[in-house]
Amino acid sequence: MRRLPKKEPIFLPDEWNIIEEGFHPEKNFLLETIFTVANGYLGLRGNLDEDFPDKSQSFKATYINGFYEEYDITYPEGGYGFAKRGEAMVNVADVKTFEISIEDEKFNLFSGKIYKHIRKLNMKSGTVVREILWESERGRKIFISFERLACFKRQHLGAINIRIKPLNFSGRIKIVSKIDGNSSNLLETEDVRVSSGIEKFPFETIKASCNKLNGFLMQKTKKSRLSYGCMVDHVLSIKEFFCKSFADKEKNLVIFEIEFDAKQDMEYSLTKYFSYFTQRDVEEDLIEELCAAEILEAKKIGFENLLKEQRKFLETFWKNANVVVKGDFKIQQAIRFSLFSLLQSTGRNGISNIAAKGLTGEGYGGHYFWDSEIYIMPFFIYTQPEIAKMLLLYRYSILDTARKRARELHHRGALYPWRTIAGKECSAYFPAGTAQYHINADIVYAIKKYFEATDDLEFIKNYGAEIVFEVARFYSELGHFSEAKGGKFCIFCVTGPDEYTALVDNNAYTNYMVKMTLEFATELYNILKEKDSNALEKLCRKIELLKDEVLLWKNIADNMYLPYNSELKIIPQDDSFIYKKRLDLSKIPENQFPLLLNWHYLDIYRYQVCKQPDVLLLIYLLRENFTFEDLKNNYEYYEPITTHDSSLSPAIFSILAAELGYLDKAYEYFVYTARMDLDDLNDNTKDGIHAACMGGAWQALVFGFGGMRTNKDRLSFSPKLPQRLECLSFKVRYKGKVLKVEITKDKASYTLLEGESVQLSHYGSSFELKRGQTKEFILAN
Repeated sequence: MRRLPKKEPIFLPDEWNIIEEGFHPEKNFLLETIFTVANGYLGLRGNLDEDFPDKSQSFKATYINGFYEEYDITYPEGGYGFAKRGEAMVNVADVKTFEISIEDEKFNLFSGKIYKHIRKLNMKSGTVVREILWESERGRKIFISFERLACFKRQHLGAINIRIKPLNFSGRIKIVSKIDGNSSNLLETEDVRVSSGIEKFPFETIKASCNKLNGFLMQKTKKSRLSYGCMVDHVLSIKEFFCKSFADKEKNLVIFEIEFDAKQDMEYSLTKYFSYFTQRDVEEDLIEELCAAEILEAKKIGFENLLKEQRKFLETFWKNANVVVKGDFKIQQAIRFSLFSLLQSTGRNGISNIAAKGLTGEGYGGHYFWDSEIYIMPFFIYTQPEIAKMLLLYRYSILDTARKRARELHHRGALYPWRTIAGKECSAYFPAGTAQYHINADIVYAIKKYFEATDDLEFIKNYGAEIVFEVARFYSELGHFSEAKGGKFCIFCVTGPDEYTALVDNNAYTNYMVKMTLEFATELYNILKEKDSNALEKLCRKIELLKDEVLLWKNIADNMYLPYNSELKIIPQDDSFIYKKRLDLSKIPENQFPLLLNWHYLDIYRYQVCKQPDVLLLIYLLRENFTFEDLKNNYEYYEPITTHDSSLSPAIFSILAAELGYLDKAYEYFVYTARMDLDDLNDNTKDGIHAACMGGAWQALVFGFGGMRTNKDRLSFSPKLPQRLECLSFKVRYKGKVLKVEITKDKASYTLLEGESVQLSHYGSSFELKRGQTKEFILAN
């Protein structure tokens, strides 16, 4: 078994803040990721405000969720149906960087003397604040503060406030502010998790203009031909200042030089407002107009009121989403950072989703994966269902493209892309991409859980059922009834969640999830037939769905081949897995992990070794289908051969270890999940956060130590706390009701905060709660 790496914490312990004390340029890449501020639409990577002199140690970036450039995917040996054109998130114009000069000396933390440098991400205010006390080489001492935010309530808007106070001198201060359209994407690397494929500078500048303190830049991507615009304006706290501005379209720049005479011990402030719109949001000829309207409104409101709006928005978020953990400061900090990062990363406009790295870096090209539905969606379903709905609407927005992809592969129905932004399949390695047909079922699973938790029949009628029916139609053609397997429905040549096996027959996860999909599709058909037959008839006409197809779905579901080995008493990951040689992970040098960067794929595929828990994830997701003995046998079989090379892995092990009563082990897996990015446990936080891992951290607390399980009619709980935790408290939204759960070593209590009544289960004992009522249960030691 591979031991999980551990590291000393980098940041100060604090429940609501991520704090860097001192100046640590050697950790700059990591810090840029952690100190990102974003609002689900706009992401401002946490670069230093005054720029980083060594460009090789910094990656300056600003991202817009869902805004992309296309690139050609080339193959030395191609084939029919290979992905031909990829999409990658682009790094748009930078507005975060300033040059500040004091008389003739430039402010630069690499010169002079630093008396104080504190950087703080405040998860209650949604801002990053830097406070610096610095002395220049010529002895001028100055206090500078930068405060940066991306507005949650106004997703096209952001602002930066600079406060400057000369402490031992009076003199001329100059601030150079820019819209710098020379931003570039990372170049190709050998790390398949990072490279994007697009050229370094993918834009042509359409317009660059300025008027005093206001400026605008518009650029268009060279291949996807999508435009975006960025507008800025500045407000100063003093009336007497000099400003010179100029725009250079050829150099992709709009520059403002602002100067004023500063007096000792007087504080001066400059606020820079900025707005971004893209052609995916509005018509191209409206971009500048809408940017201007956003900026004008921001100036009327003022920076302080934007901060109040931000705090109010986050108060509401935390009221529903907060998880309280007592006993370990590092864990309380980590879980809040995880949930805050998910909020920052998640699109809420129905045309964007959650990139694997959020809006903090361009690892995986800014693509959306199955991570959204399986790892992240549960958090939103049970705390912010309106956001969950927007994520599902994104999947509906690319349904036509999924239909087209299915036809390309000679199937009816829809095949969703393994990795994408706007709907195209962007995976160049089809054995680990297109062959992961379970992506379809993962999306259906999220729809199923959303519907169970919300009873949102309107969503099902207008969007959800269409997705589910088209996916079911696809699956009915993917496999066949095999005589060699007793006439059971088999699915051949697929890849399951474990990417250390590929192109296998009867992957257990896939087969079980296809069965779930077909059963749910049949159930939805009958629900619509009963509750709104007109809506069902309209949908059937639209997609030309026949009753015979629905009968076929039921027949396949009833006769799905479900792998099981009675000798080992486990579920084989696929037809060939248990016949391969088992790897002893303890004999592999630590510097060879992750294997995908150090071993050839063929050298991985021929062994019993897992990147992540394939069968165990199946048991967790469809828990009602398996016995406790099934869980125990499979856990003990697969744990020794799982490398955890995927950040998706430890959370699932934590949840299932908790149910098995392996609480110390569950806690170890959970800590690794929760502290993944803050402690840089995989040495790759520089490329962006691990968003799915963060969703896994919430699930490990709520479904693991909280013991929550869900089904059609009620929530059930079987809570147990590890020794290191004293108390766990969280809220769950379910069918319009809000439940508070609090667990200590000795008892568990359930309080209904909203809703008339709710049916619950505690360790199999059913009970009802009325509004405002609390029910307590003693926990056995």
